[in-house]
Parts: sequence; structure tokens; C-alpha cells
Amino acid sequence: MSNVRENRHVEDDWWREPIPPNVIFGEGFYCESAQIFRFLRSKKPRAVVIGNHVSCYAGCSFAIGNDGQCTIGDFTLLNGALIMAEENIEIGSHCLVSWNVGIADSDFHPLEPAQRLIDAQALAPYFKDRPARPMLKTAPVKICDNVWIGMNAVILKGVTIGENSVVAAGSVVTKSVEPNTVVAGNPAVIVKHFQG
Repeated sequence: MSNVRENRHVEDDWWREPIPPNVIFGEGFYCESAQIFRFLRSKKPRAVVIGNHVSCYAGCSFAIGNDGQCTIGDFTLLNGALIMAEENIEIGSHCLVSWNVGIADSDFHPLEPAQRLIDAQALAPYFKDRPARPMLKTAPVKICDNVWIGMNAVILKGVTIGENSVVAAGSVVTKSVEPNTVVAGNPAVIVKHFQG
């Protein structure tokens, strides 16, 4: 049972487009609106793979680049999260991802000032002499099972968040988090360990 029809349109959706064919989802998938996939640019046949009984509410957005992929495990809830994958983002099972959480596997712009000038020109749609975009650095993100990420948290490239961990609201996670840990702050630091 799901609220997605056989033609891949979401029941009672205000968005007219169906869920793209390279989004694979399991049984019990709840999608509040297919508009969450409006920035899906990946050409991969399995660009987004969603497990069983996953819930994606309308504030979500899957901004998946041409070579990007994202997988989501069973019983995970995404409520207003922004998933930005140029390479790979993996979210485990039984995860809770709150409003305005940003998960990114790239910086999306060069760090070097001269390269940023070129990037700004490359992104100007009506610039006559648009250059190619500079190469961007990516590193996969992995969020393990049973992780809770509080609202407005940001998870940056190359980070792994261990199972059973919690990322407090508003945190900026720049380094990997051990399992059974609570982190908070900018940059996020350990504030608690759960007893095993």
C-alpha cells in the first residue's frame, strides 16, 4: 500500500509531474508530493533508491546531480530535508531527519578565490562567454541506522554518522561521528555517549 499510483503520480498531488522513473521505492512508501524530485538531474537508472515504509514530506528536496545517487533504508522519515548529492549519499534504516536539515557530499563551489570567479561566470545562464565549471571536490556521506538529525542541522561531505547517534538541532557536522553519540554545536562536538 502506498499513496503513489501505478502511473507514478502521487494521490491528490498539486504537482503535475510523476515521480521520475529512476526513483525506485519499496512498499508502504509515502510521498506527500512528487515535487520533492524536481531537482533530480541524475541519469543513473537507480538515482534514488528508497526502502520500505519510508515517508517523505513536501518540504524535502532531492537535488541529485548528473552522476549522483542516494539510498534510503526502511522506515526512515524525511521531513523537510535537503539531500544534495553529486556523488553518493546513503541514509540508513529507522532514521529521523528533521526540517531544514541539509546533507551535502560536495562543497558545490571551489574554495580557491580565482576558481570561484570562474564558477560564478559559468553559472550565469545568459553570459555570452560562459566558461566550463571548475572541478568540484566530492566525498560520500553515510548516515547509519537509527540516527536522529534535528532541525537546521548541516551534514557536510565525507562525514559518516554512526548508528544510534543524534545530531542536535542547528549543528554543523564537519567530521565523522562515532556510533551511540550525541553531537551538538558549530562545529559539532560530542556532548554525550549512550551506554551500550
